[in-house]
Amino acid sequence: MNILCIASECVPYAKTGGLADVVGALPHYLRALGHQVLVVIPRYGWIDGSRYGLRWFHGPMGVWMGDTLEWCAVHVADSQGDPVHFIESQKYFDRPGLYHDEDFHDYADNPRRFGFLTRAGLQLCKDIGFAPDVVHVHDWHTALGPAYLKIWHWNDPVLGNAASLLTIHNIAYQGKYPAEHMNYLGLGWSNFTADKFEDYGAINFLKGGIVYADMVNTVSPTYARETRTPEQGHGLAPYLNNKGENYVGILNGCDYTRWNPETDQLIPARYSAHDLSGKAVCKRVLQERMGLEVAPDMPIIGIVSRFVEQKGLHLLAQCIEGIVREMRVQFAILGSGEKWLEHVFGSLPARYGGRIGSFIGYSEELAHLIEAGSDFFLMPSLFEPCGLNQMYSLRYGTLPIVRATGGLDDTVQQYDERTGEGTGFKFYEPSAHAIYYTVGWAVSTYYDRPQHIQRMIRAAMAQDFSWERSAAAYVQVYERAIQNKRAS
Repeated sequence: MNILCIASECVPYAKTGGLADVVGALPHYLRALGHQVLVVIPRYGWIDGSRYGLRWFHGPMGVWMGDTLEWCAVHVADSQGDPVHFIESQKYFDRPGLYHDEDFHDYADNPRRFGFLTRAGLQLCKDIGFAPDVVHVHDWHTALGPAYLKIWHWNDPVLGNAASLLTIHNIAYQGKYPAEHMNYLGLGWSNFTADKFEDYGAINFLKGGIVYADMVNTVSPTYARETRTPEQGHGLAPYLNNKGENYVGILNGCDYTRWNPETDQLIPARYSAHDLSGKAVCKRVLQERMGLEVAPDMPIIGIVSRFVEQKGLHLLAQCIEGIVREMRVQFAILGSGEKWLEHVFGSLPARYGGRIGSFIGYSEELAHLIEAGSDFFLMPSLFEPCGLNQMYSLRYGTLPIVRATGGLDDTVQQYDERTGEGTGFKFYEPSAHAIYYTVGWAVSTYYDRPQHIQRMIRAAMAQDFSWERSAAAYVQVYERAIQNKRAS
């Protein structure tokens, strides 16, 4: 089948979270199954065209937004072996951030930016004659796609037969913006109603996308169940429940071509479950790189995360000093986000030299080194739709310490002290108290039951969350979306 994928992020070009990893990996595995996939993302101003071999593909291309004609160009790159098409618009995408400025303030024209991106992706199909069987949109940024198909393109010779799938990567981000943007978006005021796009006087992109999509999915079975509840549905549980069997959870895959300690070129030594000597090398290099005491017998807890409330790091901030004062353990922290959390974690190495190392920002090489060199990987999320780092950690023999929510609960098997079985350590209460004692549980196991740690490492590295399985599940959902489209 022909599949159009429109998204705001895609590795390696633009990334803030797991959305980019999915958009970067899934099309590759869909193509391996024989499907044609057209991927469309913005060309942000900081994407280095020479680095990725961007070349002109199409344009100038006119895109109607309401009664306004916008112009753009389309470039393409296939430096990773899979083509990605970029919508170039200096007006909307030539700025330093994806969604917000350096002070974390949303760009005021975000609804126009991403409404335009979505319309441009559809227009590209029309211009080049690519007739999609399915239009796959991701999160609020491109959630208008299903509505555009049914409002504007229901009888279009190229787009008229296209079904739609909306993937929710994080329901907390819904794209709520002032109603003044409705005319530009061209959705028609008849759609500004409580059962479609209207949300307490504002536009809600994700809400309307859920209503109009032929199928909706999220990125783990547990998160699909959680988001149907008032507690974790963030106001959209009724609309998801209205979808019935047309709302499903598909666990994200793990891209083992990039995250595999046996082949990873970003770490100083490769290793496998049969020979862990390279992991010891990675641990030493990580300790040196992060200014930690070089102590092969002291466990390292790694963290690679966005510093936002969802990730539970404000809870860790309440107990991390107690952990390093009272336990013989080290932390290697990589991330950025809310300024107060950047200050908290960025200042800790000065007070706990040799025990806590932190890097504020993002480094792909350091992320791989933390996965490979750490003994444990901490993810104390308040909620986690899927999570990918715990999957990476499992493959690298770095045992996850996670809150049992969403995909974290689906992918990590709880440690059993009686048998030594399990692949990690899970806690349930979202509190600093729970983090402290679960870290203590993991650290005591490291020192007191090393044979259990070794058994868990072998079990963890044997886990398989490959994209082949997830891609096959997406194909089944595409087929259901097409059936729903034909029946509507």
